[in-house]
Amino acid sequence: MPTNTENLNIESAEVLLTPHEIKDELPLSSELQDSIIKHRGVIENILDGEDDRLFVVVGPCSIHDPEAAVDYAKNLKVLADEVKDTMVLVMRVYFEKPRTTTGWKGLINDPHLNGSFNITTGLKRARTLMIELADLGLPLATEALDPISPQYLADLISWSAIGARTTESQTHREMASGLSSPVGFKNGTDGSMKVATDALQAVNSPHRFLGINRQGQVAVIHSKGNAYGHVVLRGGGGKPNYDLKNIEKCEDYLEKNGLAKNLVIDCSHENSGKDPKNQPEVFDSCIQKRLQGKDSIVGMMLESNINEGNQKIPEDISQLQYGVSITDACIDWDTTERIIRDAADKLSANAE
Repeated sequence: MPTNTENLNIESAEVLLTPHEIKDELPLSSELQDSIIKHRGVIENILDGEDDRLFVVVGPCSIHDPEAAVDYAKNLKVLADEVKDTMVLVMRVYFEKPRTTTGWKGLINDPHLNGSFNITTGLKRARTLMIELADLGLPLATEALDPISPQYLADLISWSAIGARTTESQTHREMASGLSSPVGFKNGTDGSMKVATDALQAVNSPHRFLGINRQGQVAVIHSKGNAYGHVVLRGGGGKPNYDLKNIEKCEDYLEKNGLAKNLVIDCSHENSGKDPKNQPEVFDSCIQKRLQGKDSIVGMMLESNINEGNQKIPEDISQLQYGVSITDACIDWDTTERIIRDAADKLSANAE
């Protein structure tokens, strides 16, 4: 029989390095800080309607191989410079994966891909990679999933997402109210837009909530509210929602609640029927809507990797296929490059 009433199902607890200690070991240069501030400002200007370009969050569903991520980023930077007059390309750098039941939880939680959960190594590896990618001149995007990890990494992020499973969570709404970057809230997994639009009203307000400070101490966080929240349509309930009817329905709801009519379309998940081969069609459809006057579409998301498809994690990690996702299936680089260039050409021609 237990002799106490607490921690009965806790096997152990490891003390992490503090955010200050990890940032002190892996600091940002003043030049890099200036670059990140500039990237955030560009996205904010798009959301404010002061910049008529689209921003496109594009990259692997999740990062599991830092070397492949750098190779991808170098290609993306070349493409970003090529299309910069019409689009702002933001690289997906997702290190945390929400699981419906169980599975690999991302590079931060399990950097060795073997269930060892060396989170200190994961945080350092994630921050090291992000600094390298940001040094290339790319804005970075991630999903804000764990309420603690932003203290370690959010200084490198130019755009954040709150996923469909957590958009309705009070904890995540409070956390997002204190993030320093614009943040997109996905509609619910059932397709409901109300949870995302409700989240925008919450995130725009000040909050008081429990968190940690840079010294790793538990603290009461006082947030100011985030003025750059917006909706991400990703489909749901087995159906897509990037069609004109759903876009206008969301616009109407935002307008009725005094919220900016800014929409980002996720070309993956249920908008693609969970088939990556459909992402180009969704992407082009949204470009066409934008060309036809749907200025509420301010951004899009693509799941893209060096090579297409996905793979399971093998027992022998050395057998992993290079540049292939271990979570959601992705389109390959050649397809990514083709559809973004095609979109840039159409947008350029429309502006003339």
